[in-house]
Amino acid sequence: MKEKIILCETNANKNWFVRRVEKEAKRDVMRFSERLGGIVAIVIITLATLFFVAHQMWSTGFFTSKFGLTEMLLFYSSLLYGFVPNSIKCLFGRRNLVRLFEVFGAILTSIALVWLYIIFPFNFLHPADVLPAFTRFLLQWISDNIARFFMIIGIIVTPISAIYNATLYVSVREKLSKSN
Repeated sequence: MKEKIILCETNANKNWFVRRVEKEAKRDVMRFSERLGGIVAIVIITLATLFFVAHQMWSTGFFTSKFGLTEMLLFYSSLLYGFVPNSIKCLFGRRNLVRLFEVFGAILTSIALVWLYIIFPFNFLHPADVLPAFTRFLLQWISDNIARFFMIIGIIVTPISAIYNATLYVSVREKLSKSN
């Protein structure tokens, strides 16, 4: 009985992050269905990229004259970088390995969001212009202010995510190396 009480006290004394590290280390290898999720994400990233390329090629007015080379590089690189962690997820199926690449993606996205928020080279009167007429209602509710609001949320959350994932990566890596 004393052993059971000591074990319960030991688990209770562990903070939530230590418990999270232990849980992530135990489930580092991904199931096949989770790896397939990486393929779905790659398809979605491709469609989103094509959506914005269509806006740019057809000069719909969504991208304003402020959308220069720097803005284009930041915008598309942060979007297309999503291929990297998802490809690694599909190929290797290891959560902690993917986490490292997600940290770099979050840093890139943070930089892009801050820059694009400052410059704001978008006109949200036009996001639905490349869609068929019967689907345009899906995006017509988004205004410049709503887009800015979501960008602010991204500017706050993305660096926090990068720090959390970096810390989790190091801790899980250490835990995995001890168990080998």
